[in-house]
Amino acid sequence: MIKVEDLTKRYARNVAVDHISFQVERGQIVGFLGPNGAGKTTTMRVLTCFLPPSDGRATVAGFDVQQQPIEVKKRIGYLPESPPLYPEMEVTEYLEFVAALKNVPKGEVQRRLNDVVEKCSIGDVRRKLISKLSKGYRQRVGLAQAIIHNPDVLILDEPTSGLDPKQIIETRDLIKGLSGNHTIILSTHILPEVEATCEYVIIINKGKLVATDSVQNLTNRLRGAEAVAVEVEPRDGELASSTVQQRLEQISGVSRVIHKETHGGRNLFEVESMPGRSVRADLARTVVESGWNLTELRPVAISLEEIFLQVTGGNADAQGGVQ
Repeated sequence: MIKVEDLTKRYARNVAVDHISFQVERGQIVGFLGPNGAGKTTTMRVLTCFLPPSDGRATVAGFDVQQQPIEVKKRIGYLPESPPLYPEMEVTEYLEFVAALKNVPKGEVQRRLNDVVEKCSIGDVRRKLISKLSKGYRQRVGLAQAIIHNPDVLILDEPTSGLDPKQIIETRDLIKGLSGNHTIILSTHILPEVEATCEYVIIINKGKLVATDSVQNLTNRLRGAEAVAVEVEPRDGELASSTVQQRLEQISGVSRVIHKETHGGRNLFEVESMPGRSVRADLARTVVESGWNLTELRPVAISLEEIFLQVTGGNADAQGGVQ
């Protein structure tokens, strides 16, 4: 649905996007990540035909952004970080205006309007002036204008910027509900946002592509070894964590055992295996044969924050974002 090949964008001597290539399949929600100034917004502006590329090529739904920009724009819904709203208009009036701009057939306007009002949960404000709306409702109206012409592709730049936690959850659920019918690129610097919404990520840093894969594949590739959470409790009496740790460390293929916590008599450990070794079956067998209860055994995934830090060498702030 989206194909980017060796895309470059220069501003005088500054290279904002440096020969990046990636592909997004139909129906995917893709997280587009990078620190501030990495080139995310520039890339999105090229894809939406707001900026021409300096070199390389990009196509959306099979149409070239340079050669066929009108066809590309017909198939894209775009929500920039600051929604393009007219505060003096009522919500319904504004959406009807946008529908006309986007050449929605007159006979389809009311149906499309009702559809986006319901999807974006703005029915209770549809007769209000946009200037009277909260930040959360303005964001929803911005999303409604992006999808009113039922585009193949949605490009969302910081869609939850400035929202409170409740509004973030509502917007996140809305975006997930649009998947399948729309291909979505979600640009954000808030890592938990992508982790909760996307299965596939594209990470750029200083204009260069540094990673593109599913979160699961990146986890496996960057960790290089299996990590398993193991919770053990005694069948009778008390059980020292050091006793369990020593026993788990003796299992063939185990490289490291970390005691995480003790709670209610239960001891939780994180066990890392050597590269290419799977130790889950041996862990379970050892715990049971030692006469202990195995209360939990599950794989531990590396977080998206850890992935980001590894591939960019950046810093994560206390709110889960990146700088």
